[in-house]
Amino acid sequence: MLDLQILNVSYNGKPIIHDISLQIASREMLAVIGPNGAGKTTLIRAISGVIPMKDGKIRVDGIDLAGLPAMQRARYLAIVPQARQLPAAFSVHQSVLLGRTPYLGWLGRASKSDGLIVERALEQTQLTSLAGRLVGELSGGEQQRVLLARALAQDTPVLLLDEPTTHLDLEHQSSFLNLLRDLTERTNLTVLIVLHDLNLAGLYADRLALLVEGRIHRVGKPADVLTPQNLSSVYHIPVNVVAHPEYGTPLVLPDGKSKVNDIPTSYPKF
Repeated sequence: MLDLQILNVSYNGKPIIHDISLQIASREMLAVIGPNGAGKTTLIRAISGVIPMKDGKIRVDGIDLAGLPAMQRARYLAIVPQARQLPAAFSVHQSVLLGRTPYLGWLGRASKSDGLIVERALEQTQLTSLAGRLVGELSGGEQQRVLLARALAQDTPVLLLDEPTTHLDLEHQSSFLNLLRDLTERTNLTVLIVLHDLNLAGLYADRLALLVEGRIHRVGKPADVLTPQNLSSVYHIPVNVVAHPEYGTPLVLPDGKSKVNDIPTSYPKF
């Protein structure tokens, strides 16, 4: 479980995050949504320790992370960043092995146990057959899976993802989020993901947190957060929200596009 208590964050002296409190359970995916500049990425960076908190507590399974050094914190939180940051000359296996860094000894040598964990992460992300390939030869979707595998290799109870589907096409968005959804349900992962696409968030997340100017405007199940009233007031445009004809999840549409025949059938669950 990830427990955030009265989290406040300032950047360059300017308050960005205000009094955020959230609890995310094991095997739960919570998506943070909101307009540009709402503080979504800053929240991820603050939780991960990249940006220091002004005050508040971050606990994982009851353990306070505030006073832990970075390498210790990395045993509790793994991050899939917004931008792909992988050495092109590394193989997929070498890149995923980097996730074991917080556990390596002074000599930096991977043990048999480390190797088994890496193999499991490759298998979970369907990358075993690509283990010997250079990262620079991979497609964008494959590189995104490498980042996820590297995070899984850290073997942490909490996974943080910052808009991981931004540069992927529809096929790879769906493939990546289906994989993440499956891992969340089959393991004890606690997942906090920032998503720009409201319909993807409504389709895949258990709960949503709508962030506005660094504050939580609303948190709850997708149907309770993705309402015309909430979204119109936050995004300053009229919207319609209808039920997906197959999944029943909320679909956010521009005003005047609420007929069933107009509903996009993208983002399928396979």
